[in-house]
Amino acid sequence: MKARVHVTLKNGVLDPQGAAVAHSLGALGFEGVNDVRQGKVIELDLAETDKAQAEASVKQMCEKLLANTVIENYSVEIL
Repeated sequence: MKARVHVTLKNGVLDPQGAAVAHSLGALGFEGVNDVRQGKVIELDLAETDKAQAEASVKQMCEKLLANTVIENYSVEIL
C-alpha cells in the first residue's frame, strides 16, 4: 500500500524559500504571482494492507518525524 504525505508551513510562519521562488519567477517575467509557499511531498511504500491502520501509522510517523508540528501542517493520503 502506498501513502503520500503533504507537508506545508502553517499560516504566519515565514517561508524564505517560497519568497525566493516568488522573486525568481518575477525576475523571469512571470507576472501576477502574489505569493509562493513551498512544502514537501513524502511518498511511502507500506507493507500494511489495512487502509485505516496504514493511515494511523503514517499519522504517527508524521507526528514523530516527518513533520515539525509546531510550524508545519500535514495531510495523509492513502493510495
